[in-house]
Amino acid sequence: MRADHEKRRTKFVSFSGIDGAGKSTQIRRFCARIEQAGLRYSLVSFWDDVARFKKLREGAAHVIFKGDRGVGTPAAPISRRDKNVRSWMMTVVRLCIYTADAISTRSLMKRALRSDADVVIFDRFIYDELANLRLENAVMRTYARMIAGFVPKPAISFLLDADPVEALMRKPEYPLEFLRFSRKSYFALNDLIGCMTIVAALPIREVEQEVQNRAEAALTVALVQETVGRSQQPVESVLQ
Repeated sequence: MRADHEKRRTKFVSFSGIDGAGKSTQIRRFCARIEQAGLRYSLVSFWDDVARFKKLREGAAHVIFKGDRGVGTPAAPISRRDKNVRSWMMTVVRLCIYTADAISTRSLMKRALRSDADVVIFDRFIYDELANLRLENAVMRTYARMIAGFVPKPAISFLLDADPVEALMRKPEYPLEFLRFSRKSYFALNDLIGCMTIVAALPIREVEQEVQNRAEAALTVALVQETVGRSQQPVESVLQ
């Protein structure tokens, strides 16, 4: 379907998953597919465009916790010290920061509805922060439900699954133990709020096809719901 900008509301798509799950690769391919469909999109980097108190967070990671800067690669692994630092004090700080990020996310999504983008694609979402909490704790589960309910749900939120060992080889930044905890926490979060569409750990091309199929179905349903009662014209596939 081609864009009808006067009638169509912006749709949101988000990509989540552990570090090294292949989000950047799949987002690039998805953006290319959106362009091929004749639609306009906007790409939002959660860290660059949404997250608050970035200087404070970077300072804590590099100055207080002595973590490395940059992005790890197989040829140049690093050791980050930020979201993998665990203490009750850091948990309290995270809850405050994540609340600010949730408010920022909601505000950005409201602004995006007034933009000319057909699709806004999030590289990470508020769910990636909630998955960093210890969700076996009842207080953390209550908090996660509250924040997930406060932030508008995208038309589809992808959770790209990955083998932690393979993810670490692709992006060596955090210890394997943390990646295993993180993967388990994503699934626990999805069990809790039921907002994410899980894409299994498959070869890149198969993941790309699965993402396209799931997004096509979700966005088409969203457009059908939006146009019911307004037009009797058949709604074609968004990504045709």
